[in-house]
Amino acid sequence: MAMFRYELFLQAAGGGSMQMINLLFIAGFIGIFYFFMIRPGQKRQREQKKFVENLKKGDEVVTVGGAVGKILTIEDAFVILEVDKGVKMKFEKSSVSFEHTNLLRQQTKTEA
Repeated sequence: MAMFRYELFLQAAGGGSMQMINLLFIAGFIGIFYFFMIRPGQKRQREQKKFVENLKKGDEVVTVGGAVGKILTIEDAFVILEVDKGVKMKFEKSSVSFEHTNLLRQQTKTEA
């Protein structure tokens, strides 16, 4: 009977190492998820926020909807773009795309 209890004790102790491995495996997944998904997203958000804060009159920008225009005026949360001669459109600052504007600027540099 004592031998049987000892064997059960050893089996229970062996399962603890598997639990530790599973815990490390889950922690590894969380770490990978953070460094490959969450952190780059936060970096893009910071860049977009900095870009929107530094907008100034005369900048040529692209909105997330694809409208290309030059900034005429900047209000608190809005910008007024001139998309063609005499055609003005009002957009939220957050709708100005950092990525698309950079692509536009790179294309104009290569054309020049």
